[in-house]
Parts: sequence; C-alpha cells; structure tokens
Amino acid sequence: MKGYRFTEYIPPEAKEGDKFSELLKMFLELINITGGDVSETMNWLNNLDRQYTITDNTYGMGDFYKDLKDKGFIKEDLNTQGEFTITAKSEQKIRQSALEEIFGKLKKGQKGDHKTPLTGNQGDETTSDRRPFQFGDALGQISMTDSIRNAQINHGIDNFSINENDLEVVEKEHKTQTSTVLMIDISHSMILYGEDRITPAKKVAMALAEMIKRKYKKDTLDIIVFGNDAWQIKIKDLPYLQVGPYHTNTVAGLELAMDLLRRRKTTNKQIFMITDGKPSCLKEAGGYYKNSFGLDRKIVNKCLTLASQARRLRIPITTFMIASDPYLKEFIHEFTEANNGNAYYSGLKGLGDMIFEDYSRNKKKRM
Repeated sequence: MKGYRFTEYIPPEAKEGDKFSELLKMFLELINITGGDVSETMNWLNNLDRQYTITDNTYGMGDFYKDLKDKGFIKEDLNTQGEFTITAKSEQKIRQSALEEIFGKLKKGQKGDHKTPLTGNQGDETTSDRRPFQFGDALGQISMTDSIRNAQINHGIDNFSINENDLEVVEKEHKTQTSTVLMIDISHSMILYGEDRITPAKKVAMALAEMIKRKYKKDTLDIIVFGNDAWQIKIKDLPYLQVGPYHTNTVAGLELAMDLLRRRKTTNKQIFMITDGKPSCLKEAGGYYKNSFGLDRKIVNKCLTLASQARRLRIPITTFMIASDPYLKEFIHEFTEANNGNAYYSGLKGLGDMIFEDYSRNKKKRM
C-alpha cells in the first residue's frame, strides 16, 4: 500500500566544525547590534557562553576567534594596534543573513524585474494570456498549438486549412527598471523607551540591498540617513550605522532623496522612509530650527510642500511609521495624501515583509 509513514523527528547530531557556523550566526547578529564593534561583540558572546554553555572542551571561544581571523571574517585595524574590524566578507554575509531572515520567500522566487500591466508584441516576457492575431504581431508570438486547434474546430480535419482568423498570439509583459531611495531615521528616539528600532531598520535595508543585487540587478538603491542633517551612505556602511543625539530633519532627507532621483534616468522612481518620530528640525541660514515639543507648523508645512513636489515629479513616497501616537498618524495621513503615496503604521515585526510587498508590487509603473 502506497502512502506516507510519519515518525518522530530526531535531529541529526552536530558534525565536527558546525560549532563555528552556529557561533558565526550569533556573531553576525550581534555585530549588527553593536555597530560593527568586534571587541564588544566578542564580550557579549563570552557572556552568553558563560550563561548558556555554548562552547565545550573541544571547541572554545578562543578557537572561534582564531577561526574568524583565519577565515577572513575579521582583520586587524591598521590604525588601532590590537583592534580588529569586520571585513567585506562579513559585510556581505550579514546582508545575506538579513535577506534569508526577512525575505526568505525569495529562495524560490520568480525571474527578476518588475512587471507592469502593459502588454503587447514589444514586451519582454511571455504570459499565459492569448488573443487573436492582429496585423503587426511578430511571427514568433504565434501560438501554433492554439492556432492549429482553432483551425481544426473551424474547418474540420478532412478539409484542413488555416487562415488569419484562426491565429492566436501569446501576450507579452513589459519589465521596468526602478530607482529607489531608502531613508532611515537615525534620531535619538530610535533607541528611546527601551526599544532598539535602528537594528531592525538596518537589517531591512541590508536585506533590500541584497535582494536588489540578486533579483533586480538593473534597479538602483540609494540609502539616506537623516538626523539633524541628511547624508548618503554606502551599502557596505550599514552594519556600522548607529543612532546619534539628533533631532529629526525629515525635510533634509526628502530634499536629498529627490535630488538623487532627479539624476536617475529611469522612469519609475520611489522613496521608502522608515521613521518612528515626528519631524522636529529644519536647517536655516542662521543654524538649526528645532522643536521637540509637538508638531511644529513651520516644519510640517515644509514637509507637506515637499510631498506635493514629489507628487508632481511622479515620485511616490511610502512611509513606514514605527509609532502609534494619534497626532503623528494624523500628520503621516496628511503627508501621504499630499504625495498620493502609501503609509504603513506598524511596529517592527513584519517591517521587512511590508517593504518587500510594496517594492515588488510596484503599482505606479509608467513606460
């Protein structure tokens, strides 16, 4: 009798050498939290080892530290004698781990590039849709199986013939390129109230960067951080990103994002903004204008003006609001309405999934 027999699952015994892989996962997770500080990360690992007995007599923490050096995950900092930093290999491994954790569904993902609702004989990728042949359709688009079937139905087998009315063609979809700017709030509030919000934001940024490099190779991703000011960072700098004693200059972030997108030649452009606080800072000729005690009309109006400007430039802004204050939600609602974009009010859980869905959906496509 054919069928399935279910038995109790007994995990395989750990093989020799797996201890390094187990510790490496923990190391990469902690190095992201510590902002790339190898010494602090190793101290955390040693404390965890004392509490949970991760290592044993055959493989100790000293062996792991030596393997990190030998395998090229850390290197000695030439500027600081005796100190070690992570290498490009570690940076890539961190992005890969973030991708697998957040966008694990991509392991069996479809062919890359963003699809649009537009179809026709000049498309890039075939679909399952069929339509009658029209003058100008390429011969390579003709579905011979469907066309012969139509001819048999219309004319019979004994007197078989095929004409233009029997022909069916395969529809094609266009694929687009997208330029994205990801804005990350690094104001002090991202670590207030006992909650680390910057680490998940960094992890999402690294996963998005790795996804684009693998799946959407023709797309571009620029990353901006904003506090009192806004500046662009490279993907390789993400593990080292830390929150500063900053206010939230959303205006500076939006201005820089729009400036970067103006330089891009792609038709489809978008901005993702991860923030947990209200805009509380502007840069003026005489210095910084700051107000942390509520929504400042002067700052809010400037943000709404930029949202409208982005809308005229056909740049949708998707805001991921990691906060639940009613008055902040009201501001984001006004901001989103002015831009005709999207907004998600969410905690940290599921942030990566939401960004992936919004990115891959890519609703507003123009050819």
